[in-house]
Amino acid sequence: MFINFRWIRFVSKKMNRIEKEGRRSSNSFLSMLGIAFGVMALTVVMGVMNGFQMSFIDAILELTSYHVRVENIQNEDEFLSWCRNQKDFKSATFFYDSQTLMASSRGLQSPAVIRSIDFDSALNDEGFNKEFKIIAGNFDLKDEDSIVLGNTLARKLGVNIGSKVVLVAMSGSSDTPLVSDSRVFTVNGIFFTGYAKINEAYSFVNLSAGEKYFGKKAVKKTGIKLTDYSADSFFISRAKDKFPDLKISGWKEYNRSFFGALRIEKNILLLLILLIFVVVAVNIFNGMRKLVFERKAESAVLLSFGARHIHVQSVFMLQGFFTGLKGSVIGLLCGLLISLNMKQIFLIISKVMYYASYFFTMIFSPQNLSYVSENKMYSVYARIPARVFPFETVMIFLFGLSASLLASYFAGRAVLKLNAAEVLRDE
Repeated sequence: MFINFRWIRFVSKKMNRIEKEGRRSSNSFLSMLGIAFGVMALTVVMGVMNGFQMSFIDAILELTSYHVRVENIQNEDEFLSWCRNQKDFKSATFFYDSQTLMASSRGLQSPAVIRSIDFDSALNDEGFNKEFKIIAGNFDLKDEDSIVLGNTLARKLGVNIGSKVVLVAMSGSSDTPLVSDSRVFTVNGIFFTGYAKINEAYSFVNLSAGEKYFGKKAVKKTGIKLTDYSADSFFISRAKDKFPDLKISGWKEYNRSFFGALRIEKNILLLLILLIFVVVAVNIFNGMRKLVFERKAESAVLLSFGARHIHVQSVFMLQGFFTGLKGSVIGLLCGLLISLNMKQIFLIISKVMYYASYFFTMIFSPQNLSYVSENKMYSVYARIPARVFPFETVMIFLFGLSASLLASYFAGRAVLKLNAAEVLRDE
């Protein structure tokens, strides 16, 4: 096998050198360039898409849904003690949830989700503090009448630090009034997260306020964080075995529709980009079929010296393999370089677009120069880092390599039909 590979590699190398020196060098170069562009584009697009999606997912998992949600705990101390003995357990936070219609002293109103949380647990939660950014005031829920609002919700209500808000209507158990003007809170802080829906709808109060206003029948929930959020199903299985009466669910189940939509969006974009590889593979296939036809005399000579058809086919497959390998390596390196410097690239694009717009406006409509400005959305995109996952990167690389290899394999099947005696007789 090793001897066969040595002479196959030798013949392939010689043919490749002849091709580079001949008129067909441009075809090989364009094929390699196509593979490189496809791998680069797919790496960059997937990195940017992962950055956008993971900014949403991180905010949701760390702030609202947690990795695992637990209800109907009979003995909190026993359950928490068991959790702390699990190697993948990170933290636990008690909370209540309710829906409310919030109003400000200015007469503005907005629907909101009000969450009553264990303030001390939230302060010690590393993931919570990472995603929960206070942009005004403080994250202070020590007082029962303190509240912290999302920045979009605060803007809708027209409130600032120190303003009063009233929970006019609120869902809850039967022992709490649906409508009341006595649920008055003071805004102590305004926060911002990476997910706009949280900024628009969420507010936080302390645990005692929830116990007071949500009613005695309000369901107390426990949000659990794990060292690896993808291991939620294993944790749930162990918890159910230990505590059969628990009502427990993971983040995948709780956010099924949202994460399903994100997955569909990502897969559709992936399929669209993969069309690049289809075009490149067709180009390699046509070029390789022409090469096989032009080299049928050399192939016949190899067959007459005792080479098997599969060995001669391997000569052409090896050429396609190295074309794909070079293109995939170049594309992967360029894609990773762009992904890791996405912030600078978006800022450069912003400057280029601004100066181009300024230049053409100065030529064709100089009276409107004062209205030319940079697109602020590029600054928003620059703040979202691209995230490159090793598994996806390897799969993209292998796909670029396999596209070229498969095209060469199917193109080289024409060798299997060669009759060495007939070809040499014609020559």
